[in-house]
Amino acid sequence: MNNSFWLFSTHLTILANQTDTDGRYDLIEGTFAPGVETPVHRHTTYAEQLYVLAGEFTVRTEGGTVVLGPGQSHFIPQGIAHSVAATSPEPAKGLVVASPSGFAALIQAVGTPSDGSGNLPTSPPDLEAFMRISAEIGDENLAPPGAPIPRV
Repeated sequence: MNNSFWLFSTHLTILANQTDTDGRYDLIEGTFAPGVETPVHRHTTYAEQLYVLAGEFTVRTEGGTVVLGPGQSHFIPQGIAHSVAATSPEPAKGLVVASPSGFAALIQAVGTPSDGSGNLPTSPPDLEAFMRISAEIGDENLAPPGAPIPRV
């Protein structure tokens, strides 16, 4: 089984999912190109822990902004609106623990399998499927990347 996928210009490798952990958590390694930012969103069914391996991530939440470098981590509780951006000139790489499991199912369902070349896929993911499956796992997309973080 291929465990590496592209999702919106981000390369994600599922290191452990609901099958491996009895649904307790997902462990995902992600590499963001410089300047890539997630939409503003929140997870209503799981919390997220980000640990930085390389580069720099900026996490914006309802409570403020945190800039993280290698060896640093940040916990995003369930239900908190947030976005994550790669803000270093080089790619930013990190580990995400989503607990309980949920995020890996979204990646597997709508991500484009990686062919190992490092090249982005030529077609974007199915946005309709992304929105549907996001809703199924309890993710709420609140605003586009870079938008202010709403107080919800």
